[in-house]
Amino acid sequence: MGDRDADPPTDDRPSSSGAAGATGILRAFVEAVPTATLVCDPDTLAIRAANDPAADLLGYDRGTLTLMGLPNVGETDVTVDGEPIADVVATAAPDADSTVSDGSASRTTRFEWEVRLGDPGLRVDAALHAATIAGDEWLVAGFSDATARVAAETERDAERRVVDALAETVPLALFRCTEEGTLSRWNDRLAADSGYESEALSGTALTSLFDDTAGSAVGEALSRVYRDGEVVTCETRLLTRSGERVPYRLSMGPILDAGRVVGAVGVGEDLTEASLREERLAVLTRVLRHNFRNDLNVVTGFTGRAIEAIDDPDLTAELERVVDTAERLLRLGETSRKVERLLSHRPSPQPVALAPAVDAALESLDPAVRARGAIGVDVPEGLVVSAVAFLPEAITELVDNAVRHNDADDPQVRISAAELPSESWVSLVVADDGPGIPPAERAVLTGEETPLEHASGLGLWYVNWIVTAGGGSLDIAESKAGGSRIELSLRAEEGQPPDDAELFTPDDVEDAT
Repeated sequence: MGDRDADPPTDDRPSSSGAAGATGILRAFVEAVPTATLVCDPDTLAIRAANDPAADLLGYDRGTLTLMGLPNVGETDVTVDGEPIADVVATAAPDADSTVSDGSASRTTRFEWEVRLGDPGLRVDAALHAATIAGDEWLVAGFSDATARVAAETERDAERRVVDALAETVPLALFRCTEEGTLSRWNDRLAADSGYESEALSGTALTSLFDDTAGSAVGEALSRVYRDGEVVTCETRLLTRSGERVPYRLSMGPILDAGRVVGAVGVGEDLTEASLREERLAVLTRVLRHNFRNDLNVVTGFTGRAIEAIDDPDLTAELERVVDTAERLLRLGETSRKVERLLSHRPSPQPVALAPAVDAALESLDPAVRARGAIGVDVPEGLVVSAVAFLPEAITELVDNAVRHNDADDPQVRISAAELPSESWVSLVVADDGPGIPPAERAVLTGEETPLEHASGLGLWYVNWIVTAGGGSLDIAESKAGGSRIELSLRAEEGQPPDDAELFTPDDVEDAT
């Protein structure tokens, strides 16, 4: 490229001194403009003057630009919209009726132009307008680089298409609310759940989609999102267009801009099927458990009377096995009751003082089991962990199993706890000197159960669910005494639990039957 300040060859320079003066005025004019600017002959579209910003943007020196015609500046001779550059320029040509009092033309033509193709390309925003300079009409072309803006818009459009595709693929209602709590975007699922045409939801207050009682709950949840920037979940009732009240779960979170909440996004789920399923399952479970327990009590009662009435050692041993089996099934039914209660409560983690939790677990232990085993406890005061309120039940289950499944005359069980070196976790260990836990029972933790080989009870499942619900984990190993060593890894919490914190024990909730 040549010197951008070089004058054009004499062949293209005006021959008269007046024309030369006009050219100097044009150059002075464009050099005074801070943005990329060209001045062209309105009839031939030949470029007569260019400034440095134009040379930098378009990639030519000023001398070269003044040898070119305006349509030749770009690699294409059409706009982004496909209109020929020459036709666009014609609409901006000087018109005697279009000038204003200061002599400048009032009409401006704007378009986008791919000046350079490939990678990197160059797209510009162009503005053409006629102007009177030095007594003559000229076509002034201004340019600004639109490449970054177009790339950003393209990326946003691509992201928007992905979001829209996800919104229509996810089998949940998705929505966005304005700062005033009115719907601004939503997917078809929300429209289908509510029974409204999609267009009718525009500008609708979110709370108006729920019945009065539930609407106030939704309003409070939405207020927490806007006021406190929280993510809030609530169960409510959607009021459909036909007047039906549908059980519904809403989860909502804030949209932030520079630390300020400017809207909310949310997910809605129709709970009709889940509610019906839970209700039917609860009824089925209660009926089965009631009949299960009553019939097994009949079995153990009559079998016990038969044992007392016969004098045959072999038959007595077989009948005692019947009683043991019935009692094991009764314990299984009791564990299923506790599992059902755990699942229905859907507990959240809370700070739990570990020593009182262990005390509560031992207090709720079957007196006969406690009397049979020697249970040692080494749990320092002051250890606080993150766990659900059912933690004592998990400890009770572990100790009960350790004693009940130990054939020794004096079963030994030790409960110990310590803060791990990381200070983020606390280890609670229940170790015994029994026969250990069979591989099929350990498969509860590894997911290796099969239809032909699986755990015989719910005990470890129950313990594992309680521990993992609090964000902890469970590990089974062999104890130093040759029995089992079950370690609960629980997240450490700072400070003490609130005074109103409660722990659940097996006696807290009576059976519904």
